[in-house]
Amino acid sequence: MLDYVVACGGGALVGLVELFSRYRDSPAALLGVASAWMYIAINAAASGGVLLLTHTFALTFGASEPGTEGTTQVLVALFGAPTVLRSSLFTIRVSGQDVGIGPSSILSTLLSVADRGVDRARGRDRSRQVVKIMRGISYDKAQLALPTFCLALLQNSPQEEQGKLAVANEALAGSEMSDAQKAFGLGLLLVNVVGLPLLREAVEAMRDEIAADPDRAGLPQQAAPARAI
Repeated sequence: MLDYVVACGGGALVGLVELFSRYRDSPAALLGVASAWMYIAINAAASGGVLLLTHTFALTFGASEPGTEGTTQVLVALFGAPTVLRSSLFTIRVSGQDVGIGPSSILSTLLSVADRGVDRARGRDRSRQVVKIMRGISYDKAQLALPTFCLALLQNSPQEEQGKLAVANEALAGSEMSDAQKAFGLGLLLVNVVGLPLLREAVEAMRDEIAADPDRAGLPQQAAPARAI
């Protein structure tokens, strides 16, 4: 039983790490999504299935030393099952894109289902939090300063991720949305990279420099003092 616990646990860990890598800003959001647990369970079951096959057919993979057969079978299950799940028997081209046919297509479908489930679960909270954080912020003032400040706070932000953020921010700047709408959009872009807590701290630290003017932020303006006649 210990062999199956280790094999299934290792397969589940592979699926969990893969999902965590896709939602680095809020990994805890996965805990309440049934489709994410299904994806993890499929990876665990695959490792357990491979181990069962090695036991059924008494495959030792060349291990001859006493006591090493079981360890070898567990290692094969741990590393072999994820490889098999992510492999393609052949590739076809559909609408200009290469589509793999095999276990990888099934796993990709399950991953897409997990993605949609996590996105739906997180979307409402992200919308509420980002609007609250970015309210009263001028996009014109923040479009360069805020991303630069946030990325400088991170020590290990990949260059590829920074490049994607810059491209998306440039597209946002060229849109016809209002300044406030662009500010909310910038907040959503930054949340994907730095997460909600760091975005909140960065905005509060720079609020005096990137706050919108009262007339643009929709805030009441102070009445001008009456002049004496």
